[in-house]
Amino acid sequence: MKQIITAIVDDDTLVTKLLESYLNNQENIVVDFTAENGNELLVKLQESVKLPDVVLLDLKMKEMDGTEITRILKSEYPCIKIMVMSSHYQKTFLDFMIKSGVAAFIPKGISPTLLIKAIETVYKNGVYFLDDQITNIKEEINNEEELTILEDDKLLTEREKEILRLISMQKTAKEIGEILTITPRTVEGHKNNIFIKTGTKNIAGLVIYAIQHHIVTTEELPLI
Repeated sequence: MKQIITAIVDDDTLVTKLLESYLNNQENIVVDFTAENGNELLVKLQESVKLPDVVLLDLKMKEMDGTEITRILKSEYPCIKIMVMSSHYQKTFLDFMIKSGVAAFIPKGISPTLLIKAIETVYKNGVYFLDDQITNIKEEINNEEELTILEDDKLLTEREKEILRLISMQKTAKEIGEILTITPRTVEGHKNNIFIKTGTKNIAGLVIYAIQHHIVTTEELPLI
C-alpha cells in the first residue's frame, strides 16, 4: 500500500500533536498538515500541492465546526475521505454518516491499533464501522420507523446485488472485477447504477442498504 496522505483538523493542540507524531511514525501513513479549524483547513487545501487522501476531523471546533466543513469538503473536494473523530458518536453516527457522506465516525479514545486499521480501511474501501456501531445498525434495522435509507422503487438486478454484496464485503473494484471476470470500469458503472437505484450517496449508505435488504448480513461484514 502506498503512503496514505492525511490531514488532522482539531482545535485541541495536544490531541493534534500526539496524533501527528504517532501517525508519522507509521510506515504507510504521513501527515501532510494540521489545522485548528475549518477555515484554516480550507486555506491549507488551496495551498497544497497534493490533496490529502484522508482528513481526520473533529466535530466541535470554535470556528467552522466539523459539520459545516464536511458539507464544504463533500462539495468542493469529493475525492477526500472524511473520518470524524468525536466523543459523541454513539447516538448520531448512523444518520450523520449516511446524510453527510463521511467514511467513518470514531471516538477520540479509539486505540492506536484500531485507528490505523480504520484509516487503512477507509483509504482502501471507503467506509469503516466499529463493532458497537454494527450493533447500532442492527437495532436501527430492527426498528423500521427509524430507518433513514430510501426504499428502492427499482429492483436491483442479480449482478447489481452480487456487486453490492462484494462492496459490502470490502472488495475493491479491481477485486470485484477479478471475482466476476469483468473490468473495474464495468464494476464502477454498476456501482453508479446501484447508487441511483437505492437512493444512497456513499459507501456507508450502500452497506446499510445491503444489510437492510438482506443482501448481506452483519455477521458477514469484515468491518471490525
